[in-house]
Amino acid sequence: MAKRGKFKFLSIFLVLILILSACSSGSGSSSSSDSGSSGGEKGKEKEEVYESQFPKTVVNDKEEIEGGSINVALVSSTPFEGTLDWQFYEGAPDREVLDWFSEPIFGYDENYQITNDVESAAKFELSEDHKTITITIEDGVYWHNGEPLEAEDYAYSYYIIGHPDYQGVRYGDTLISDIVGMEEYHAGKTDEISGIEVVDEKTVKITWKEANPSILSGIWAYAAPKDHYGDVPIGELINSEKIRTDVVGFGPFKVKNIVPGESVEYEAFENYYGGKPKLDSVVLKVVSPQTIKKELESGNIDIATFPSDQYETDYEPSNFQLLGRVENAYTYIAFKLGRWDEEKGEAVQDRDTPLQDVELRKAMAYAIDNDAIAKNFYNGLRSNASTLMIPFFEDFHNPDIEGYYYDPEKAKEILDNAGYKDVDGDGYREDKDGNKMVFNFASMDSGETSEPVAQAYIQWWDDIGIKVQLLEGRLHEFNSFYDRIEQDDPAIDIYQAAWSTGTDPDPYGLYSKYAKFNYPRYVNEENEQLLADGHSEDAFDFEYRKEVYDKWQQHMVDNVPVIPTLYRIELFAVNNRVKDYTLEVGTDWGYEDIAVTSEQPEK
Repeated sequence: MAKRGKFKFLSIFLVLILILSACSSGSGSSSSSDSGSSGGEKGKEKEEVYESQFPKTVVNDKEEIEGGSINVALVSSTPFEGTLDWQFYEGAPDREVLDWFSEPIFGYDENYQITNDVESAAKFELSEDHKTITITIEDGVYWHNGEPLEAEDYAYSYYIIGHPDYQGVRYGDTLISDIVGMEEYHAGKTDEISGIEVVDEKTVKITWKEANPSILSGIWAYAAPKDHYGDVPIGELINSEKIRTDVVGFGPFKVKNIVPGESVEYEAFENYYGGKPKLDSVVLKVVSPQTIKKELESGNIDIATFPSDQYETDYEPSNFQLLGRVENAYTYIAFKLGRWDEEKGEAVQDRDTPLQDVELRKAMAYAIDNDAIAKNFYNGLRSNASTLMIPFFEDFHNPDIEGYYYDPEKAKEILDNAGYKDVDGDGYREDKDGNKMVFNFASMDSGETSEPVAQAYIQWWDDIGIKVQLLEGRLHEFNSFYDRIEQDDPAIDIYQAAWSTGTDPDPYGLYSKYAKFNYPRYVNEENEQLLADGHSEDAFDFEYRKEVYDKWQQHMVDNVPVIPTLYRIELFAVNNRVKDYTLEVGTDWGYEDIAVTSEQPEK
C-alpha cells in the first residue's frame, strides 16, 4: 500500500481559498437581541472552538472487497463553477472537484510543512540562507494523459500565475511575487523568470529575493500540465476546455466524465505513482444542503460534509458515521472601503462612505451577537471569533485579545460620541452631516437558515439605529456573489463571507493592499508593515514572529475593516461500508487507500 503524507484535510493547499459557506446551514429560529446570549461583561466570556469532540477516523472492521465505487456529495446549493485548475480556481466547490484527481507535488508532515520523509511526487532541498529551494521530481510520476511529470510543469505554474495576462487572484502571495525576476516578468519586461531555473527534466531551482519563514508551509505546491495546455495563451486558459472538461492531473483518480456544474465521474488511475487505488471509481455530484441528510440515510451518498442545520446533539445515525475536525477557516463580515486598481495592482481605499469611520465600524461590531448565532444556528459547532488569526494556528492565535462581543449599549455610546444622531426622529441615525445612512448587506444563499442569520445581523444593527437592508432584498448565488465582491460592486456596502486560510499563518495574501483577496480594499501603512515583518527574515525567530502577529491581530481589532464572526467545526458523514477513511493530519493516508466492505451502501 502506497503511503504519503497527504490527506483530504490538505485542501490546504497552501493558498488562500474561498469557502462555500458564507454562513452555511444552521438550525434553530431566527435570532434577535434577546435570543439567549447576554451582552456586557458576560458577553466577554468566549468559548472558542479549539478541538472537535468527534472522531476523525471511520470505524469498520469488516473485510474489504476488491474494487467497488462510492458516491461523494458536493454539498452545495449552487452548481460548481468548473474552473478545475489550481492556478485559477477560487471557490470551494471547484476545490472539492480538484481534490479527487489533482494533488500537490509535495508530501506534508503533521505540522503541515513539506517534508521528504513521506512518499510524494517531488523531493526538495532548502539552502542554508533559506532563499533557494531545489526541487526534484521523482521517477514514475505520470499525468493522466501518460506524459511524465517534469520540472518544466512545476515551473510553468509560476509562469501562469506571474503572467501579465493572468486572470486569477494568486499573484499577490509573497512566495510567488518575491521570486527573483518575477516582478519584471509580471510587468511584461521579460519572457523569463530569472529566479526559476529548470536544471534538467526533473530538477528546478527557485530563488527568492528575501528569506521567508513561511516557505515550508506556504510554498506553491502545484504543477501545471504544460504539454496538455499546449498553445492555449495564458490569457485564455481560464475559459479553455483544458481546465474545464478536458482536464488532467496525476492523482489516484482521473476524470472520466464531467457534467458541468453537476457531477464528475472518476476512475482509478492504474499508473498512479503511489499504487493503483483500491476503488474502481468515484462519482461526485452536487447535492443540496436541504436534502443531504435524506440522501445519506437512504444510502445514496457514501461521503459528504454534514451541514450544521441537520445536526442535533442527540442525533445518532444508524447507517453512517459522523467525523469532525476543527476547520482551518473562519466566517466574517466585511466593510467595502475601496476598489482594486488593476493597473497599479493594488487596493485603493477611496470609497465615499460613512463606513470609512472606524468608530462606526466598531459600533457595528459590538452590536452583533455571534454567541447567539453559534448557539442557536450551529448547535455548538461554531464559536464567537475574536481575532483574524484563528485557533487552528495555535502558536500564533492570541486568546488574550478580547475582540468584539455583544454589547449594544456600548455600541450606542460609541455612535453617540462619534456624532451619529437620529436627527429626524425616524429611529435611524444620520451621518455626522445629518444625511441619511442606508447600507446594503450582501450574503449568500447556502442553506435554509442563511436568510434568518443575515436578518439577525440586520436586526441587531437596527437595534442601535443603523439602517441596513439585504442587498436587492434577497440572498445571492455563490458564484455571482463573489463575482460582485471581486468587482467591487458599488451597490455592496457590507458583506458576509468566509475564508479557508490554508495552513500557512501568514495573512499577507488576504489583507495586504497588494493582494486581490483583500476584498474590503483595506489600506493602512501600519498593516502593511506588520504583514511585511511577519514574513521577513527576522521572523525566522519564533518569538519575534509571534510578537508581530500579536500586534497585527490587535491592529485589525482596532481598525476593524473586517469583523471575524465565527470559528468553525465541520462534520463529515461516512457510510458504514466505507473503510480506511480519516480526517487525521500527519498520517500516511491518501484517497487511494479508501475501500468498501460491500457492493451496496448501508441504508
